Amino acid sequence: MRRLQEGHGHAERRFLEQVWWPATGSFDHLHPEYEVHDFKDGTRYLDFAYLRFPMRICIEIDGYGPHSKDVSRWQFADQLMRQNHLVIDGWRIIRFSYDDISEKPRRCQQLIQQLLGIWFAEESQQLLLSPKEQQIIHFMIQKQTKLTPLEVSQHIGITDRHARTLLHRLVQAKVLMSASGNKRIRSYKLNPGAKHLSW
Repeated sequence: MRRLQEGHGHAERRFLEQVWWPATGSFDHLHPEYEVHDFKDGTRYLDFAYLRFPMRICIEIDGYGPHSKDVSRWQFADQLMRQNHLVIDGWRIIRFSYDDISEKPRRCQQLIQQLLGIWFAEESQQLLLSPKEQQIIHFMIQKQTKLTPLEVSQHIGITDRHARTLLHRLVQAKVLMSASGNKRIRSYKLNPGAKHLSW
């Protein structure tokens, strides 16, 4: 809770208090001021990122004020291109106006609940992961690249053999897939088709 409140403006805090918390009752998987690298190798920050494999949601809070009216044509085009590249990179983007958060919070709560429900409501189809397997998935989401058993074992603090066992189980569960190698997998990556994971 503390890290979500620090450094955030009035609109973002209001979103947490009036929309996110009443809708979900949890701040798990929600990251404020989330850093992403853009298509020009620069750094951008999302207001919030909800990271729960396989879903990546960008949540933006837009105020309507003098700064939004005075955006230059170049800035306007840059904002659109930034959003396009997030979509290409697999992000879902949800935008809320400050007015809706303040005046229609219940409508915003329902939108959040509908979005998350599409992916996570089918509990019977969810896969329960062990704490070590959850660490592997979190690590892969953070790195966004293929990983070897050695890299996984060093990050989590387990033997290479144990890492291979866990990675093999995640492949069988269709959470991960081979990034290189067929009979003997040398590296692994997230399976973009995996859904309904319970963390």
